[in-house]
Amino acid sequence: MNTAVWDFLQEIIFIFQRLTWESLLDIILVTLIFFLLLVVVRNTQAMSLLRGMIFLIIALLVLTQVVNLPAFSWLVNTTMPVLLLAIPVVFAPEIRRGLERIGRAGGRSLLRRRSKVEEERYIMAIESVVTACARLSERKHGALMVFQRDDSLSQYVSTGVRMNAVVTAELLLQIFYPNTPLHDGAVIIDRERILAGACVLPLSSSGVLNASPERQMGLRHRASLGISEASDALVVVVSEETGAISIAQNGKLNHGISDEALIDELRIYYHPELAPHTFNEFLQNLFRDVNEPEEDEIQERP
Repeated sequence: MNTAVWDFLQEIIFIFQRLTWESLLDIILVTLIFFLLLVVVRNTQAMSLLRGMIFLIIALLVLTQVVNLPAFSWLVNTTMPVLLLAIPVVFAPEIRRGLERIGRAGGRSLLRRRSKVEEERYIMAIESVVTACARLSERKHGALMVFQRDDSLSQYVSTGVRMNAVVTAELLLQIFYPNTPLHDGAVIIDRERILAGACVLPLSSSGVLNASPERQMGLRHRASLGISEASDALVVVVSEETGAISIAQNGKLNHGISDEALIDELRIYYHPELAPHTFNEFLQNLFRDVNEPEEDEIQERP
């Protein structure tokens, strides 16, 4: 037993003696790639598929290496390259969303200085949205508001009723009043203007709600996740059953947020320069579910 342990330690020492900076960098890069892949597909249906593929590959390797099965080994060795080529096709949506998240987290552009009039319009828009959400939540009137960012939402605007109106609390309350013509659908907002109402959004197929305690949520929450998976939009949802306010972005749903957190997210939407820029904050923005409010930004209401 002692001899076996000594031999094992000798093997480890031999490996570390041959370790160079190039090989260490090589290991780190490979580990980082696998880590990013797992981050991209977490909380999606692709995660279950990935676990199944890993289990299948391990089972095939065990069968081909332990048991002498020439025909089966030939079949596995022949089809394995094809299966590896099929991985990018199978995980194409998740890979695309992951690359978009990396680009959005690290590719902040320099913004021009806004005029005083623009700042006042944005402050009024934030106050209008927060006021409308608070009243809708209190009355338990369902609502779905999509805030357009860099990705164009014109294809979804065309499915609704064009409005091109200034964002006001009264207008949002009227739109989402039960049984009105525009209440059943989403409102798409571009900065301080409502582009359209009663818009049809894609439903999420990631299975996030099915694998979470919020799986009883309805079509509004599935639509909020769907549009956040297909674009970089910020989505605010008011539940018709509980009145809870939720925020969806980057394919993640933050349920039951406070008014302060809503203000913080809207401030970042209207003022992207407030978004995190340090490397540590960049990693947090890339890997956390949604942007959590900073304390100093919550305390100072616009």
